[in-house]
Amino acid sequence: MVGRLWLWKNQIGDAGAHALSAALKVNKTLIKIDLNGNQIGDAGAQAIAETLKVNTTLANLGLHNNKLGDAGATAIAEMLKVNKMLTSLNLDNNQIGNAGALAIAEALKVNKTLTWLNLNENEIGNAGAQAIAEALKVNSTLYGLLLGDNQIGDAGAQAIAEAFK
Repeated sequence: MVGRLWLWKNQIGDAGAHALSAALKVNKTLIKIDLNGNQIGDAGAQAIAETLKVNTTLANLGLHNNKLGDAGATAIAEMLKVNKMLTSLNLDNNQIGNAGALAIAEALKVNKTLTWLNLNENEIGNAGAQAIAEALKVNSTLYGLLLGDNQIGDAGAQAIAEAFK
């Protein structure tokens, strides 16, 4: 059985994400799914997030370069609070702002499995960076965090620096 599925750079939207989510509810072999470079928005992200609350095999999820905003990021954050398998999450190049970053930060405070999180190329500003910095003070499992090409200024950088002291 297939353990890794790459569907990057297609035209998969929310309907396709819903269909894939239904499959992930029953699939017991996939450990990685790459949906990078598609058209998945908040509704599709919400469907995937709901499924990953119960999926017990998927460890790597790629949603780079889609259409996720704060609502999609918040749904993913709620999933991260209960998911015990996901170790790698790529949310690079979406439209996640401070509200989505705040939700993810709250999830990072309780998640014990995620080791790599890519939030490059979003719309995260100082407030989001400050929230993530606070989460880093209590999260001991995350070892890779990418926050490049956002809207983080001096206040966000100072908060992140404090988290590493």
